[in-house]
Amino acid sequence: MTKEIADTLKILPQTPGCYQFLDEKGKVIYVGKAKNLKKRVSSYFNKVQEHPKTRILVRKIRRIKYIVVNSEEDTFLLENNLIKELQPRYNVMLKDDKSYPSIVIKNEFFPRVFKTRNIVKDGSRYFGPYTSVMSVNALLDVFSKVYQIRTCRYNLTPENIEAGKLKVCLQYHIKRCKGPCENLQSHEEYQKNIAEITEILKGNVSLIEKQIVEEMQRCSDELRFEEAQQLKKKLHLIQNFKEKSQVVSNINYNLDVFGFEQDENSAYINFLHVVNGAIIKAYTFEYKKRLNETPEELLGLGIVEMRQRFSSDSKEIIVPFTPELKLSDASFTIPQRGDKKKLLELSEKNVKQFKIDKLKKSEMLNPDQRVTRILTTVQKDLQLKEIPWHIECFDNSNIQGTNPVAACVVFKKAKPSKKDYRYFNIKSVVGSDDYASMAEIIERRYSRAFNEGSSLPQLIVIDGGKGQLNIAAKTLQKIGLYGKVGIISIAERLEEIYFPDDPIPLYIDKNSETLKLIQQLRDEAHRFGLTFHRKKRSKAQVSSELDSIKGIGKETKKKLLSHFKSIKRIKEADEEEIISVIGKSRAKLITDYFKKEQI
Repeated sequence: MTKEIADTLKILPQTPGCYQFLDEKGKVIYVGKAKNLKKRVSSYFNKVQEHPKTRILVRKIRRIKYIVVNSEEDTFLLENNLIKELQPRYNVMLKDDKSYPSIVIKNEFFPRVFKTRNIVKDGSRYFGPYTSVMSVNALLDVFSKVYQIRTCRYNLTPENIEAGKLKVCLQYHIKRCKGPCENLQSHEEYQKNIAEITEILKGNVSLIEKQIVEEMQRCSDELRFEEAQQLKKKLHLIQNFKEKSQVVSNINYNLDVFGFEQDENSAYINFLHVVNGAIIKAYTFEYKKRLNETPEELLGLGIVEMRQRFSSDSKEIIVPFTPELKLSDASFTIPQRGDKKKLLELSEKNVKQFKIDKLKKSEMLNPDQRVTRILTTVQKDLQLKEIPWHIECFDNSNIQGTNPVAACVVFKKAKPSKKDYRYFNIKSVVGSDDYASMAEIIERRYSRAFNEGSSLPQLIVIDGGKGQLNIAAKTLQKIGLYGKVGIISIAERLEEIYFPDDPIPLYIDKNSETLKLIQQLRDEAHRFGLTFHRKKRSKAQVSSELDSIKGIGKETKKKLLSHFKSIKRIKEADEEEIISVIGKSRAKLITDYFKKEQI
């Protein structure tokens, strides 16, 4: 496995999509689909392949490309398109050019509605293709039962019907057809049914849902439970039936689609080439900015480059904004809705993924780059004077007012520096006064460091609300550090960020790296403080019971706790059992003490 492949595996997204394996010549040798790209592609490299052909394929892979889509269904369609276009060597099982089925409403006087894999340009309306043949069959079955659309191949022209050349068939007698061949059903009524079927195929399934639910209720009332169950299954299939796909359109579009993203140093452009409504090419690339180029200028350069490279002569180009470019043989469209808008969104999704993956790769090669980026974002979000390379977070911990302690955790370069963590036993405060405790630990932590000229953090984070923050800020002011060190607090309820003397909190995006770092600091301080508090409380409970018994020393206590595990078990134990552990004289001291306690 090459380093390039290893790096690609690390950054693969856990989303549906199609992947392409390329050999050393850059030729695509395999196209596959996955509902989770990272898991599926990684599986080729993290285990020994049993099939010899698969082992040969893996040995020939030099590079991996992938396209993300929105649903698992779209991966089937995109894979089908790419295999037909690229004809990779190892996709033998799909080279039969098998298509996914569509539903056609034939362009006839009394239109038939049926499943087909062949698209004929005769004015008929096609819906699909669909990945679920079962759903297609269920829908057609319901059309037949509910709307009683004809299934025969008779040439139902007005002339043939009027001449009486046609006779009703079995479908009429079993009530699956209303007999338009003998003029037993009007053309107007039949076309009304076709109009409703068309709406359902467009995705408006509420009409048929209502009719099936009514039929289910009727079957249930008549105790025909098996029929009701079958209708329920059909309803479920229809509700899951998807008419729209971003990978394949019902309309035979021939167009180019461009998505655009940028940052300070680069512009990223995704190109989708659509032929007869199907995506057959997808390519994303980067332009390094040299001067102050505008997005319009960069997108124009990208359009010319891609159309030349892939010899595209599409007359329509879908773009997110109008580029700085004029083409005599093509027009630009900025779609607002519909299929073209969905294609643009898919292109933009892929270009954003490319940008994220490139950043991840770059940060893998240079970990300090990621740290610098995150901390620069923290500086900007919190309006700090310096990049916070050194951050400290404080948490008070007391349970029902007992054993008050505090914890300080230290992060350097956005990572825990556990050797610098510190515990604080609260000395000057009686009871559970969080404000006074906070003032004590802030003064103890920073007065000595300030006086001795030791390293100070660029940011202090307080786990608490406005009250504790203001106390901490006043203590820093007393020491002479206020204004020299940034200080904030994070409140747990809504994850608000507070600044000293500012009653209005800052709400940071829940997915931002700044908030995630602050939350990590807060959670680590809470965990560290709670661990220390539990140890101290446990030690206090043990010492208060056994250390107060005269004649019971450290070794005796150790033997007792080692054998009985808890004070409660010692109290409940028989005197004979205690004697067997520590001897008769010391056992008497223990039993006498606990007997006095009970009086």
